[in-house]
This record gives sequence, C-alpha cells and structure tokens, in this order.
Amino acid sequence: MRILTVGPLWRGSNAGGLFRALSRKGCLIDVVDEFYYVSLKTRNTVTKVLERLIRPRQAEEFNNAIKERILTFKPDVLFVYKGLFVAPSTLDFARENNCKLAMFYPDISVTVHGNNIIQSIPKYDVIFTTKTFGIKDMEKKYGSMNSVFVPHGFDPEIHRPLEFGKKERDIFSCDVSFIGTYSPKKEKWLSYVKEQLPDINLKIWGDQWFKMTESNLKESVQGMPIFGDLYAIGIQCSKINLGILLERVPGASSGDRITSRTFHIPGAAGFMLHERNEESVLYFDEDKEAGFFDGPEELVQKIRFFLENETQRETIRQAGYARVCRDHSLDKRAETVISHLNSVLSKDN
Repeated sequence: MRILTVGPLWRGSNAGGLFRALSRKGCLIDVVDEFYYVSLKTRNTVTKVLERLIRPRQAEEFNNAIKERILTFKPDVLFVYKGLFVAPSTLDFARENNCKLAMFYPDISVTVHGNNIIQSIPKYDVIFTTKTFGIKDMEKKYGSMNSVFVPHGFDPEIHRPLEFGKKERDIFSCDVSFIGTYSPKKEKWLSYVKEQLPDINLKIWGDQWFKMTESNLKESVQGMPIFGDLYAIGIQCSKINLGILLERVPGASSGDRITSRTFHIPGAAGFMLHERNEESVLYFDEDKEAGFFDGPEELVQKIRFFLENETQRETIRQAGYARVCRDHSLDKRAETVISHLNSVLSKDN
C-alpha cells in the first residue's frame, strides 16, 4: 500500500510517530509536513501579525505541494493527520487522481481548528478518531458514517527508558509532575493538590500556563513544554506522573476519557496516576499497572499513599511498562489503521 501522509514530523509528534509505524508495518510512505510550509510557532507579536498576513500564501503552497506529491508518488491513500490547512479542493484533486481519503483526528472537537476540517469531513472514506464519543459527534454534527475509534499509543522511538545524568535529574526530578497544555480544570485540581500537600515538589510542564491565576502554583509552573527525549526524561524523573484529562470544550459531547499521555507515561517507564473513568480503566489494571483517582480529593489521597509506598509504586510502574509494550504501541495502532484502509481499498475490487 502506498500512503501519502500529511502532518508534522517533529521529534515527538504523534503524527510522525504513526507515520513511522505505518512504514515499519510495510507500507510505502511519503510525507508532506505542514511545518515546512506554514509557520505556527512564532511568539513575537510583530512576527505573529506578519505570519497571519502571509498564511494564505503559505497554505496555498502547502496544498500545491500535496498535489505535486500525489502526481509523483501516486499513492493509494491520502492520509491526513488532523488537516488544519488541507483545503477541501485538495481532497477533490486526490480523489480525481484515484486516491482514497483518510483522516486521523486526535482532538476532542473539530470546531476549534477552522473551516477546512469541517468542510472536508464528508469527503473522507474513513475517519480515525482517538475519542470513542468522536464517532457519534462526527455522525450527529456532520453526517459522517465512516468513523473508526483508534486510541493513541506510545512511540517506541520516543517514549522509552533513557539513561541520563545529574544535569537532567537536577532539572526534572520531582515528587509529582503534570505534562500538558493548560486548562481551567487542570489548574483547579493542581492548585488543590498544592494546597493540601504544600511540601511536595510539583512540576508543571506545558503550553499556555501563563493563563494561570492560582498563586500557589507559581513555583511549580516551569514555563515551557518539553518534547522528545526531554519529555521521556521528565516522565522518568517524576515519582508520580499525573493523567488529568481535558474537560469538555465547545463542539464536543464529552471531555477526554483517555489521551496520548495515557500511553506515553508508561511507555517511558513512568509511574502513572490517571483520572478514572469507564474507558481509562480498560487499558491498565488499577493498582496493578497504574494508579487511578476520581476527582481532586482522591487525587490528593493517592499522591500521599504512593509517595509513602515506594515499593508498591515501583511494582506498578514495572507492570505498567510491560503492559504498554505488549498492547499499546503505535505499531499496534498502525495494524488497525492498515486493516481499515485495506477494507476501504477493497471496496472497488
């Protein structure tokens, strides 16, 4: 199977990890990386204004690159990861050139990423969503009957045990960490943890934590995200890694039930304390392969317990690592994706 994949390849990208897994499973892969064409990471205010002015030209060049690659690579499938800048007309071009169309959508809601995704949903032959509720949302809101649930997984090239030294321990070692983007719920729960356990060493890594208003988290917020090897080291250097989930946002029928960190943390051989719900407990046995909590009060209780019981914490950590390696790699997810793509391709035969 020849697959033209569209999405970012930066080290630690979930998209790039899945693309490489598809390659390891025998697919012929080519990649159009949107970050080569569209600048998104600038923080300077003036540069941001200038980027917005030229972004339509950047997006046009990006879509032209996809079309050129379709003509030269001649893929069986155009596989779009999220597709913020993929124009519906580009999908039409792919279809005219005998490509089946697939999208992998990893987020809670599609409404927060502009019109391209919304307008393109009906055009895809199959949509892979990492949210079980995403299937109903796609059907109810956009009439798509082609959605398939495929959870996130860990990337064995990124989320793995690493050797490191004193320099890394000095930066990352802590009792408890949360690695993820800011949200009001996360701030509220982490502030409650710090209020109840003021002496713990809590470190918070991620984007948008400048929005924080709780003063007791000021020393905990590190002011930056961590990616790639530093992400894996940050997980390993934390005695307890928290899996606090994103709350419901506009355009979604539910908040998160699992996320990429559900698998990244044990993949990097970290101890995971994860928010409990009907889905999260399906992937790891509670108190055997991961710790679980329901709400901030139990979160505090579990943090206190696992900090005081190192032997039990270590046993759970090792079992969680064994479980994720066995069942939850991106290679396993790639097998599921390939099976569904084969079904789509076989419909014309």
